[in-house]
Amino acid sequence: MYFRNRLLVLVLSILLPAFASSMLAVWYVYDQEHDSQERSVGEAARALALLVNKELQAREGVLLALASSPALARGDLAEFHAHAKLLAPTPGTAIILQEPSGIQLMNTRVPAGEPLPLQSASNMGKLIDQYGGNRTLVSDVFLASVAKRYDFAIQVPVLREGEIKYYLAMGIQAASLQSLFQNQRFPQSWIITVIDRTGKVVARTRDDDKFIGTTVRTVTQRVIGASAEGSFASITLDGIAVKAFFSTIERADWKMLISIPEAEIRQIPVRAAALLGAMLVLVLLLALAAARRTSRSTILPIEHLGTVADRLGRGEPVRYQSQGLLEIDRVGLRLADAADQITTAQSELERRIAVAVANNERAQVALIKGQKLEALSRLTGGIAHDFNNLLQTLTSALQLAAMTADPDRVQSLLATCQAAVRKATDLTAQLGSFGKVQDARLEVVELGPTIRKKMQLLASAVGSSVSVRLDLADRLWPVRIDPVQLDLALVNIALNACDAMPQGGALRIGAENVPAERAPRELPGEYVLLRVTDTGIGMSPEVLANALDPFFTTKPMGQANGLGLAQVYGFATNSGGLLRLDSVEGEGTTVELYLPRAAVSSGVEPSAGAPLPAPVPAARHVLFVDDDSLLRETVAPALEHAGFTVTVAASGDEALAFLQDGLRPDIVFSDIVMPGRTNGIDLAKIVRERYAGTGIVLATGYSLKRTGLPDVQVLSKPYELRAVIDALTASFPKESV
Repeated sequence: MYFRNRLLVLVLSILLPAFASSMLAVWYVYDQEHDSQERSVGEAARALALLVNKELQAREGVLLALASSPALARGDLAEFHAHAKLLAPTPGTAIILQEPSGIQLMNTRVPAGEPLPLQSASNMGKLIDQYGGNRTLVSDVFLASVAKRYDFAIQVPVLREGEIKYYLAMGIQAASLQSLFQNQRFPQSWIITVIDRTGKVVARTRDDDKFIGTTVRTVTQRVIGASAEGSFASITLDGIAVKAFFSTIERADWKMLISIPEAEIRQIPVRAAALLGAMLVLVLLLALAAARRTSRSTILPIEHLGTVADRLGRGEPVRYQSQGLLEIDRVGLRLADAADQITTAQSELERRIAVAVANNERAQVALIKGQKLEALSRLTGGIAHDFNNLLQTLTSALQLAAMTADPDRVQSLLATCQAAVRKATDLTAQLGSFGKVQDARLEVVELGPTIRKKMQLLASAVGSSVSVRLDLADRLWPVRIDPVQLDLALVNIALNACDAMPQGGALRIGAENVPAERAPRELPGEYVLLRVTDTGIGMSPEVLANALDPFFTTKPMGQANGLGLAQVYGFATNSGGLLRLDSVEGEGTTVELYLPRAAVSSGVEPSAGAPLPAPVPAARHVLFVDDDSLLRETVAPALEHAGFTVTVAASGDEALAFLQDGLRPDIVFSDIVMPGRTNGIDLAKIVRERYAGTGIVLATGYSLKRTGLPDVQVLSKPYELRAVIDALTASFPKESV
């Protein structure tokens, strides 16, 4: 056993018995104080009962004095009425004279000569039957028929020649007993209550107007009716937990109750016990302080050695000071030497770890840079290959057109050029889906008819070994999407599904409306759910976790670029929706696209084969703004050929200068992305604010910003001239049309 523990055992062997004795003393004091308090309150209940007895005895003395009145002996009730009213203790006290049969002959509350009540509201008749009429009786509380208040009555017999001639009673207001209790100066938290034989409240020191005449709880009636005095735990009529002490008021056979809240009944003994306990605790603390001082002086060298060990554990320098004990000093010096060795080894280890971490960070940066360069090379290589093919097509067609004079052959070559342009447009649309939203490509479409038109394309894409089934709900809501991106998304999903079903299978395409209450928690609102499910080999959890990353693919190098599902994800995000991907290895994959319900239609673009509109009046003036000189050289003449008057600006700043100099075109047709301080969106907002009568049409090849102008039409480059003319015509101010 350690020396410290031996000292502790010694101290505890002295203090624990003392502490146990102190607790017994505290309990004894608490118990004695509690019994003393209960005896004191019980004596107070008996004293109050005697006080009420004396009050009733005094009222009985008044009645006995009136019973010997000469006027009553002569039968002069008028004189007796005046005499009785004069002797009534209080103005509210009623003195009643009645025959043994119960018929009232006089009532001081009723003026002489007026009709008297036919019968009394008290239970005096029952008491006469029970105890006899030859003695003084006190009734229980009742509601007086004349005064309409709670009273109780004292009755004495009036004897003539040994026979009962009359009954003389005094009706006393129950509230008159309140003054007896108020003069005793009990604590306000105590409740003094007088209860009659039937369990009704006769008087009460708190809320007397509310509870006089109220019957107490059945448990209370049973307890106070079982003995002359005692105490019990109870709950008052107003819901307070109390300790009640009661005693009997002998003249009326009533009960006097003193109710003290439980917390207060315990307060005095607890206070006394707490005082004694505090004194004992103080003594114990003094003893512990003395013991601690003694033990500290004894084991101080050992504690110093422990401090040295703690500093060693924290890696801090150790400087040991001699404590005067040879054995402890030897251990302390060894600890100091060990601390020096550990510090040296730790410094070397930290240096090596720092070198390793720096090497690892450099390798990680190089790896990330290599991955980025590889992804960039694959992306730019693919774009270069596709655009070189398109440029080759355009170059060959234009060269052939220059070498032939056959008009039909020239038209055919121009159609080939247009097809190449449309293919380039589709390629830029696919690349654009990885960037921000482009308003020019968002249209309100009916999803059902759009998907049905693509069924043949999808069936051709997946081949005859895969069956394509369509399951579209009726009355699908319109959605605001990019139709080109929808085509790409469906094709990409279908091709991935086809690759996952090498032996054939089934591809199911379904759509349904999703109201707000069923919407995804992370994206509230109303949606149309487009769900595509295959019966392929599925994906492992590792593959599923990376399936949406750009350039991620499980196919061999050169067979896929890893942009398929990434394009689908970009389409869902740019549409303001959500993509969910679920797959079970060996069972298949489900792609869910939540597309927001469209609130407003944006109109339908003209088809590629629509005829050119008729020329417009030359009075319509267009301010054409674009930073590309080749584009200005081709579009401006086309607009003039269509009948417009055209003013050309090479930037937003130049167009704004024209307007500030007084130029007032009917409409501004501007590119969005341009160099300078004013881009197309800024120009449109300025025109909207300062030149309210001027129409606006915007165009863009790609933009990272939304226009923020929902009623301004935005054309997507490359656009057809007929689409430009239609858009300009539709956007002219009404007064200029």
